[in-house]
Amino acid sequence: MEQQPHVLVVDDEERIRRLVRMYLERSGFEVDEAADGSEALSMAMSKPYALLILDLMLPGMDGRDVCAEVRKHSDVPIIMLTAAGDEAQRIHGFEIGADDYVVKPFSPRELVMRAKALLRRASESPRPHPGVDQLITFPGLVVHLDARRVEVEDVEINLTPKEFDLLVYMAQRPDKVFTREELLRDVWNYQFYGDQRTVDTHIKRLREKLGQVSERVSQYIGTVWGVGYRFEVTS
Repeated sequence: MEQQPHVLVVDDEERIRRLVRMYLERSGFEVDEAADGSEALSMAMSKPYALLILDLMLPGMDGRDVCAEVRKHSDVPIIMLTAAGDEAQRIHGFEIGADDYVVKPFSPRELVMRAKALLRRASESPRPHPGVDQLITFPGLVVHLDARRVEVEDVEINLTPKEFDLLVYMAQRPDKVFTREELLRDVWNYQFYGDQRTVDTHIKRLREKLGQVSERVSQYIGTVWGVGYRFEVTS
């Protein structure tokens, strides 16, 4: 019998936890709940969850701190729940490792679809053969697919799981122009509900991290105005 994905739902409002739990369980998920950040971190560190759904504003230890601590140990997909208008906080959530966000008040059905999309993407990630270090290489840039490591001019840089996925997806298809819709569909697996600002935020952060070591490498990710982005190695 196939094991059901195990999800941790973290929110200080019991009503929201119960609603999310009901929709997730109807879709075949197993669900645990936490009401504050400290409890959430303890649970996330003690059990191998398939997904975390994490409210940004929590009593005591807030969602950003929980996310940052989890990211030191795990690549588990994380969806952040945020209040409408908190764009700066959502961007910071991406910076510290969140894979997606959903704005309150939200549709439980949309949340379930986003959860399924993240899990589907994680399950479809390429799995290299054991003992084989699969690489993507360009001048000044080396991507280790098996170890999920990126080196710029021999300096390792720290990418979030989704930043890594985005870089790999584009670098494996140099010179191809990608629309934001294509990237949402193929990197995030969003067919209907993706916010295009998600792509722009991740591209911005990815360039910044590459550019901290090499401005030349950061320019590999080019903007095609009015269309989207492409990975191109300039001379």
